[in-house]
Amino acid sequence: MKILANDGLDRSGVEALTQKGFEVITTNVPQEFLADFINEHRIRTLLVRSATKVRKELIDACPTLEIIGRGGVGMDNIDVDYARSKNIHVINTPAASSESVAELVFAHLFSGVRFLHDSNRKMPLVGDTNFSQLKKSYERGIELRGKTIGIIGMGRIGQEVAKIALGLGMRVIAADSNVGRASIKLTFYNNQFINVDIETEPLDGVLQHADFITLHVPSQENGYVIGEREIALMKDGAAIINCSRGGVIDEEALVSALDAGKISFAGLDVFANEPVPAKNILSHPKISLTPHTGASTLEAQDRIGLSLAAQICSILQIQ
Repeated sequence: MKILANDGLDRSGVEALTQKGFEVITTNVPQEFLADFINEHRIRTLLVRSATKVRKELIDACPTLEIIGRGGVGMDNIDVDYARSKNIHVINTPAASSESVAELVFAHLFSGVRFLHDSNRKMPLVGDTNFSQLKKSYERGIELRGKTIGIIGMGRIGQEVAKIALGLGMRVIAADSNVGRASIKLTFYNNQFINVDIETEPLDGVLQHADFITLHVPSQENGYVIGEREIALMKDGAAIINCSRGGVIDEEALVSALDAGKISFAGLDVFANEPVPAKNILSHPKISLTPHTGASTLEAQDRIGLSLAAQICSILQIQ
């Protein structure tokens, strides 16, 4: 029983599958050679992350495939409905990386409110000759405590973001057309906890009242979640974080708003043109940047590997 983990798989996942008798291949096969490799080695399970695309053509070309697994949440790189129409199981790991993505949201937020993204660029260049001026230019930082964060999308990741925000003393408001109320359980180190209920509201209200907007939504087929209209509704000097999917923000509208001072800063982990983000995004001094690393923590990868292994064994009824 051969499994190809084309975008890699954490050691814990490999070990769990190997113990059940699977042969796990972690060779990274280029997209153009993938079908030939799968057929030659009679691969039954293909595991991917965001890099490998599993489209109709690949599915049709690989009759041995029984399971397609995505290590992560979004499955926009897989033709899910078509695969399932061919009786192929399609699985993912929606709960495994929630905490990691939520923490990255706050990494970008802290970077933005204290200008870390800009000072980390400039200190190596002129920190020894222009220290006092740099210090003065970064003296207007703000605290997150007491500010309002607007969460667009109150699924697993959105709720993890809410937990951290509440712990920091922030006010949390949220928009989600599919969730009316989210019950957030805050657990402390001594096993004490409190429950906080957050009622969602219309998107326009969240945009108008939030100091910070963070998006946790799937890929959009029809337009942007945040475009010119939505930016116009936002408070002057608000900020935007996107660690969900590229293309949910109109990047040109975002750059214009940053240049005009309407938006104070942005934090982006995902981009419209991955893996080749627009140059004006990459070079903008008011944008904190990461290369789609929301789930890239050791803990998340460990959970992803174990979750995939458990699902594969359950589908194939292996004890």
